[in-house]
Amino acid sequence: MAPTVAESNIESLDLNDFVINQGHGVKGVSELNLKTLPTQYIQPKERLINIISQESIPVIDMSNWENDPKIAQSVCQAAEKFGFFQLVNHGVPLEVLDGVQKATHRFYGLPAEVKRKYSKEFCPSNNIRYGTSFSPNSEKSLEWKDYLSMFYVSEQEASAFWPPECRDECLEYMKKSEVLCKKLLTALMENLNVKEIDETKQSQLMGSRRINLNYYPKCPNPNLTVGVGRHSDVSCLTFLLQDQIGGLYVRVNEGKSEEDEWVHVPPIEGSLVINVGDALQILSNGRYKSVEHCVIASGSKNRISIPIFVNPTPTDIIGPFPEILATGEKPKYKNILYTDYVKHFFKKAHDGKKTVEFAQI
Repeated sequence: MAPTVAESNIESLDLNDFVINQGHGVKGVSELNLKTLPTQYIQPKERLINIISQESIPVIDMSNWENDPKIAQSVCQAAEKFGFFQLVNHGVPLEVLDGVQKATHRFYGLPAEVKRKYSKEFCPSNNIRYGTSFSPNSEKSLEWKDYLSMFYVSEQEASAFWPPECRDECLEYMKKSEVLCKKLLTALMENLNVKEIDETKQSQLMGSRRINLNYYPKCPNPNLTVGVGRHSDVSCLTFLLQDQIGGLYVRVNEGKSEEDEWVHVPPIEGSLVINVGDALQILSNGRYKSVEHCVIASGSKNRISIPIFVNPTPTDIIGPFPEILATGEKPKYKNILYTDYVKHFFKKAHDGKKTVEFAQI
């Protein structure tokens, strides 16, 4: 049964203890049925969305991928221009997508004391993290989101430590999306004249993977906060499965307008949203663009999303591919240890695309 706290007593509630230490998360705060948002979650105006653009990201049908080269061209063009696109008929079975969504709801339906076992303080594996917001210790305003993040090391490690309520479904989702990932990366590399994906490049492009189960509970004042603040991913590619609620926004016309413009990514049943991450922007010397995106809060429904982050191996050095520089193109980014890049990203609050500046020459 959800805890109850009188509206007048919310300020006396130790929110940090309730949300983080006790493991209730913002889901627990939402279930208090408050009429006003706790002050810790109120975002400054500059972090909220201003102008909604009528533009949209491409929707690409992959059903004839093997026979129609224009589909691969569309993927490459979308990665260059938008950094985001949606795929339909992508080959990942719909029952797998449905299964991992049900598993996500199953995990978040667990009692707080069970979910808390997967937090940094209690989980025996450093590769699993149940938490809230993004980086509570460095954020002035908290984000309205809970998450379970699982870094894939091996089937054995996953079997031992991943929550049984969602483990099998998450592993199946990751496994079934791997073929699609290889197709996309092969096409993107051929477009850069990187003809051979050898062992080193395969490690740099898809050497490690992480899956997140994100939960955005309904919010009493959604216009005052964010589900996720403005950021670009540190991955090579991100595969996002979103439910039918909606709330993902992508920045468009960056640098072309004095005002930020954002486009909503509408949910399409059975689709996957793909976006370029910072690592691929660096490896492609800026040809493919990671783009700022954010998630707004909902005042009426609980929302989930399930991203798979396809990353370099943590110990990889990433920088512009030699094939790109061989044409005489000047490098825009230095060679950098990927784990250093990731640590830089996670040690601060979300701040748009400032992380990629860490790698710029």
